[in-house]
Amino acid sequence: MKKYIFLLLGLSLFVFACSNDDGISNGDTPDPTPGANVTVQNFMWQAMNLWYFWQEDVDVLSDTNFSSNEDYTNFLQATPNPEDFYFDVLLFGDDRFSFLNDDYSELVNNLSGVSRSNGLEFDLNLFDDEFNVFGFVLYILPNSDASTKTIKRGDIFTRVDGQQLTVNNYRDLLFGENSTYTLGLADIVGTQIVDNDTEVTLTKIENQVEDPILVAETLDVNGTKIAYLMYNRFLSSFNVELNDAFGKFVEDGATELVLDMRYNPGGSVNTSRLLASMIYGTNTSDLYIRQRWNSKIQAQLSSGNLEDYFASSFKINPDDEESIPVNTLNLQKIYVLATGSSASASELVMNGLAPYVDIVHIGSTTRGKNEFSITLVDDPENNFPFLYSSTREASINPDNSWGLQPLVGRNENANGFYDYTNGLAPNIILEEDLANMGVLGDPNEPLLAKAIQEITGASSKKGFSVQMPAKSFISSRLQTPLRDNMYLDKPLHIEIE
Repeated sequence: MKKYIFLLLGLSLFVFACSNDDGISNGDTPDPTPGANVTVQNFMWQAMNLWYFWQEDVDVLSDTNFSSNEDYTNFLQATPNPEDFYFDVLLFGDDRFSFLNDDYSELVNNLSGVSRSNGLEFDLNLFDDEFNVFGFVLYILPNSDASTKTIKRGDIFTRVDGQQLTVNNYRDLLFGENSTYTLGLADIVGTQIVDNDTEVTLTKIENQVEDPILVAETLDVNGTKIAYLMYNRFLSSFNVELNDAFGKFVEDGATELVLDMRYNPGGSVNTSRLLASMIYGTNTSDLYIRQRWNSKIQAQLSSGNLEDYFASSFKINPDDEESIPVNTLNLQKIYVLATGSSASASELVMNGLAPYVDIVHIGSTTRGKNEFSITLVDDPENNFPFLYSSTREASINPDNSWGLQPLVGRNENANGFYDYTNGLAPNIILEEDLANMGVLGDPNEPLLAKAIQEITGASSKKGFSVQMPAKSFISSRLQTPLRDNMYLDKPLHIEIE
């Protein structure tokens, strides 16, 4: 019988973190000089020294870097700005995705899909002068302010509150503290973008909740039942709704699946496992992914921590007595729509399924984010030091609200493959077209139409020309605290037979 010992692992990690020879004469971890104003920096260093994936590769995070507590204190004081300390001092040079927030509660809310938003999701690109900026609408969140306005997918905008968007002002105008702004729209004329007189005013709503399932429907194409899922973020708070969508696919008799993750920047690792199970099957003896942590953590985690298998059921909350059976299509082949905006947990599903399922990737090369993260807060007395727990809110240092979301590990699939930092390349290259964005879920929308064409094996396949490739340099999806994060959301434990 397996017993799950949470406290034992927590204590062993804490001892491990504090008992290494760190260059301090008394053998303890470095401790700031009393009275030094370095609370935030000290928390960041201690947390990153224990959990960070590249801890051994960052000299200042070495256990032997400081000769005395005074030396450590001077180091912390040298960079008084916490963001500069985190990004410029502590992070490994190849780390593209670790981030932080000065309010951990905002970070935690965003991990659940709650944010301040007007419901407009868009990309931005540069005009030929590489100074002026235009935006194009990807989709509108249901039940948002934008859903009540006359703006839709494919619309172009160039101005905010009468000002032309530029590389210097777009952040303040679109992602600043302003709760309301007015967009000036434009038309595509030939291959040119030309301003028109239409304006749309949008207001950001506090605690806007995003349902990541934008479209879930079964298409009947000449007798072939094709399930289409437009899935835009891996949110564990919508696991039941995701399972229900697959239950409807099964009920409809779907034998094919088009999984549309073209705008999905990632999210919950466990939700990715559940989605993979809904696609492939519920064989709990088949390995989905295996984790790799830094050497400090890896040595102390059991196989139960390090290995995730396909699921046959799940619980809404860990303490629930009853589990919900996973609805699955049991497919051997799927069609995935993915682009450079598809990252982390989206790529994880593709990589985790690859040993078992033939994946036809239509679109463009994905972002290339194969690391996962955890949320760290100033709670060193936790059994798992600094690891955020909703049950320990009262134990978090009230004088330090910073939350860290560092990369702490990588996932590899059952074949041991993990090296896709350059992204996953498509089998069929097809970019979106600003001149023909189409309606998501409509069989004539170009990327979906291409998938349907591949599924049905149409003998005379039509060509797909692209007039104005929908390229971008930034997405609204990456301007929230959640960004393109892939976060681990299962409890850690030691298994003892």
